[in-house]
Amino acid sequence: MISPEPLSTADIGFPILSLLIVLPLAWALALPFLRENRAVRVVALVGAGLELALALAMLAALRPEVAGMQLVERSSWIPSLNVHYLLGIDGIAALFPPLTALLFCAVILSSWTSIQTMPRLYFALLLALESATMGVFCALDLVLFFLFWELTLVPIYFLISLWGIGPERRFAAIKYTLFMLAGGIPLLFAILLLGLHHAGVVGAPVPGGLSFDYLTLLEQPLPAHSQTAVFLLLFFGFAVKAPLFPFHTWLPTVLREGPVGLSALLVGLKLGAFGILRFALPLAPTAAHEYFWLMTALGGFGTLYGALVALRQANLRKLLAFSSVSHVGLVILGIATLNLQGVQGALFQLVNFGVIAGGLMLLAGFLHHRLGTTDLASLGGLAKPLPLLAAFFLLLGMAAIGLPGTSGFVAELLILLGILQVSAGLALVALTGVILSAAYFLGFFQRAFLGPVASPDAASTMDLRPRELLIAGVLGVLALVGGFFPHLVQGVTEGAARVWVARMVAGRAASVGDAGLRDGMTPGSGGARLARSDRGTRFDFPVK
Repeated sequence: MISPEPLSTADIGFPILSLLIVLPLAWALALPFLRENRAVRVVALVGAGLELALALAMLAALRPEVAGMQLVERSSWIPSLNVHYLLGIDGIAALFPPLTALLFCAVILSSWTSIQTMPRLYFALLLALESATMGVFCALDLVLFFLFWELTLVPIYFLISLWGIGPERRFAAIKYTLFMLAGGIPLLFAILLLGLHHAGVVGAPVPGGLSFDYLTLLEQPLPAHSQTAVFLLLFFGFAVKAPLFPFHTWLPTVLREGPVGLSALLVGLKLGAFGILRFALPLAPTAAHEYFWLMTALGGFGTLYGALVALRQANLRKLLAFSSVSHVGLVILGIATLNLQGVQGALFQLVNFGVIAGGLMLLAGFLHHRLGTTDLASLGGLAKPLPLLAAFFLLLGMAAIGLPGTSGFVAELLILLGILQVSAGLALVALTGVILSAAYFLGFFQRAFLGPVASPDAASTMDLRPRELLIAGVLGVLALVGGFFPHLVQGVTEGAARVWVARMVAGRAASVGDAGLRDGMTPGSGGARLARSDRGTRFDFPVK
């Protein structure tokens, strides 16, 4: 049987990934030349819409049956350091550019009337952030990836400090920036270690022997001690951005003080979790198995901690912040299973973040725009004056807690199935987090939307406007489509996820083999057996 060829840039006829990165940046540079504020908003929305159309065209052209990288673009960037401009996409990353473009369209629409100060700069920074985010998802050279990663800091800092809605917005901007800079340090060290290891393998002096090509580095297994260092540096560097407990403290601050549109982007696009899945584990698969306990401990504790703290929140935006921390912990548990169901569930949940968590944050912004607050003390009985907002909030909230028929149910079910193959105890922890998520959401919804109207301002406020209804409607429909037709997501991710799992299995085999040789055994004589079935790949351990 002849395996299908990966889709190349030549098949499409133009460098679509580069265009995904350049288009919003070019649009951002054009906005300052516009004079009328309405023209600025329209042009920004047109640019975001074109980006969405381009991302959907990329997704439609992708060949999901091909597990490898597609649409690869390569050219020399810094020859003296062997750094390349290298882009590519596969099933693991393919859904995130369209999701990013859709969420930025929603944020621009939601900011239509709420942003009155310096709209040119605001929308230009949003589009610049979109450009850098696309680069994070598409970059395959680690130095190029790190460049895009750090470039996201600049627009986010100014968006928080200039358009934040809280009195401590500048403090929130500085806190976010310092956290991200601190997280970038271990990432940079890990990238340097990988480049130096390549120079040692090929026997070429530095800098000529350096390589930061992700595909090349995957083919050169690191020795055990180097894997440990690289894995821990990458994992903790990405954990700050995710954010994973205990590196989460910047998120509630930013969501409380920052602009709602940016808050929706931060809870909807989990670049840190994507980095763990894309880089940390595949580049150090043996160390990933050895530090399974670390991932499950932080993921499990974060799942429970975030949910328990969310139970005590009286502010909707802080509740959504800790809900995000809890769900990130669940995603890390899914990744840590290293089996097909867990990884596909984690990918599905990362997509859900953009649709569900981002949608809930935008609805919270609609509430804040009307009432000037999202504190529970000022809410109550909102379903009467705001029936449409209440209905969509309930729909997305049900998806967030995993109601059958929604995309959240499919993602959580896959994660739980993956965890059950590893540990029943971990599955119980994950299930407890899911139950607690239902408790804090339903409790808040009852107090905020049901009962008598608590505020005269709420009684006379207007329900969703047409553009707000469009945002809520599209995201709500996507949550239902993902629940009733999950194969639309799984069909894109399955091939790449299987290759990812196979690499982890090989890393486990190497780890067991090394341990067996150290103990005087032949590899596999008393260790783990690799088992394959139609349910995916798992590890069967002998019972002692």
